[in-house]
Amino acid sequence: MNFKINKIEEWQNVIDQISPHLRHNILLLKGNLGAGKTTFSQFLLKNLGSSDEVSSPTYAIVNEYDSPKGKIFHFDLYRMKSIEEAFDIGIEEYLDNAFLCIIEWPEIYEEELADFPHHEIKIENHNPERWIDFR
Repeated sequence: MNFKINKIEEWQNVIDQISPHLRHNILLLKGNLGAGKTTFSQFLLKNLGSSDEVSSPTYAIVNEYDSPKGKIFHFDLYRMKSIEEAFDIGIEEYLDNAFLCIIEWPEIYEEELADFPHHEIKIENHNPERWIDFR
């Protein structure tokens, strides 16, 4: 599925279209800095019934949120230098025990996920447009 949006409010339409197709508990978010990965996550969590304040996990590495369907873990692997760092934070346990894991900057861990069913969203920033590709 592909989308083009111009305004922040249009993320809701993207979420409305994508949500029925979310069948896996792993969602990879790819895009350059400022593309809208965290904004997408904010809209998605609200849609999933979470009342938690959603923020970028850049410095925390992982944020935990509650939803009526279970725990949601939101990762930012941008600052990780090796896959061992992902193992050190216990990423496998999070993946095993979550309703949903949203992983921003997943490239360092992507090879490990090759055999796991997951979704991927690519967001490209073409000011003022955002191009979104959901798989």
